[in-house]
Amino acid sequence: MGGAARTGGQILVDCLVAQGTRAIFGVPGESYLPVLDALHDVQDRIRLVLNRQEGGAAFAAAAWGRLTGEPGIAFVTRGPGASNAAIGVHSARQDSAPMILFVGQIEQSMRDREAFQEIDYRAMFGTVAKWATEINATDRIPEIVARAFAVAQTGRPGPVVVALPEDVLWGTAEAVAGPRVRVPRAAPAACDVEELTALMQRAERPLVLAGGGGWTQQARDDLRRFAEANRLPVLTVFRFQDLLDSASPSCAGDAGLGKLDYVRRLMAESDLVLALGLRFGENTTDGYTLFGVPKMAPVLIHVHASDAELNKVHTADLPIHAAPGPMLAALRDLRLAGSERWARRTAEARACFEARNALPEPPGTLDMRAVMAHLEAVLPEDAIVTNGAGNFAIWPNKHFGFRARQRLVAPQSGAMGYGLPAGIAARVACPERCVVTFAGDGDLQMVVGELGTAKQAGACPVILLVNNASYGTIRMHQEKHYPGRVVFTDIENPDFVALARAYGLFGARVTHTADFAAAFELAMASGGGIVELVVPVEAITPRQTIAGMRAAGRG
Repeated sequence: MGGAARTGGQILVDCLVAQGTRAIFGVPGESYLPVLDALHDVQDRIRLVLNRQEGGAAFAAAAWGRLTGEPGIAFVTRGPGASNAAIGVHSARQDSAPMILFVGQIEQSMRDREAFQEIDYRAMFGTVAKWATEINATDRIPEIVARAFAVAQTGRPGPVVVALPEDVLWGTAEAVAGPRVRVPRAAPAACDVEELTALMQRAERPLVLAGGGGWTQQARDDLRRFAEANRLPVLTVFRFQDLLDSASPSCAGDAGLGKLDYVRRLMAESDLVLALGLRFGENTTDGYTLFGVPKMAPVLIHVHASDAELNKVHTADLPIHAAPGPMLAALRDLRLAGSERWARRTAEARACFEARNALPEPPGTLDMRAVMAHLEAVLPEDAIVTNGAGNFAIWPNKHFGFRARQRLVAPQSGAMGYGLPAGIAARVACPERCVVTFAGDGDLQMVVGELGTAKQAGACPVILLVNNASYGTIRMHQEKHYPGRVVFTDIENPDFVALARAYGLFGARVTHTADFAAAFELAMASGGGIVELVVPVEAITPRQTIAGMRAAGRG
């Protein structure tokens, strides 16, 4: 207390400025008009990105959190707006990405009457968000906002939902914004490092698994230093392939969906697993079948920023409550007796990883193998790659070698439509960096209106649209499990090049491999847009054709 009387909207915006907010994504709504009015006066400090649908805004905020480590901020209106935004909250939760969704709300005096667009947001988001709350008094806005920023960033990062009743926003109070929150980072105790050292030095076949939220560039660098010095094999988990430079001799691939046989062997034969930051999700464990539950066969050293994640699925032999940064800082100079005997196994895993791009000749006239090779050759050392969900994502997730400063921003939740809003968020957060978004034809059309956001914000990534006129992942599963009974997966698409141009963006269609490089260069020079890559649905995955799947089924 102690300032001049101001509206709740003004106090809230003051709090956002005090917490260092750089950008807001959202769709305007009458339920938070006082906030919109207050934002008018801070446009020199907070960039406002006008989305076309609340799902796009929430995706962008979730991606911002994952990329920057700062809470991504989204504002949406009540009822339908909040419902649309739920997909981004779920994505942020599964990605362990800090995010705050502010939702307009009905006046408190109307509660429990099923007022226009009334929803209980604590009930709606309570099992998805880290914290879902509602501000019940104007003078409590600084307290709740500060807590929201703290919760979003503390421990395992994640989304917070804050409901804003209209009377709270219209009301006045003398409350002032509090200081910027300082976020504590759990660090390992000396005895943790000593026990880790003893356990690892007894191991014959150790394996490092890395994933989860809260990683800094320094933590990535420290992981590489520790792994290489001790000749340890490292697998990154689903859609965290950017945690270790693919050129590192310790990089052995990813433990995500569609594991190659050597990855399964590497995991199954390990006698010790050092798990850094991951939560042992379904995709990492092949549906919880690779390791025993609750006790896995190998010795488990599980390191996580949240104590709630330790012993949640697998009972650890050594649970360590530590964030990636402090943990890797403690490990980077650690030299373990045993590295010489681990070297051969690591080299064998590395050789298998390097052979991953030995793929069969694809059908059609556009070879995605050549596309990926070209991108590896020309993308800057600090490029950012985003993608949504679908079989097309196999290309950037498994057949692109991320370097030390390159980043992957992709949804653990498997949400279609994530890639374009994520690409926009990356362009806004890092306007000096090259951003490439991979999308599928079905995937892009989940959020196609966000092309308008990209144009208006001057933040369009280069969108590589892999068009096979199908919901390819589902088609693949149909071919595998219900051969000869394909239904409901063919897509009749628009003219994507014309669509891009209708939004004032660059558009080009590529049907032959030789034409890709020139089209990509033009898209880069044009400041972003769509490069449509036309491939046959027959090329259902990089390693399988539909004909091959059917032949295998007959066999």
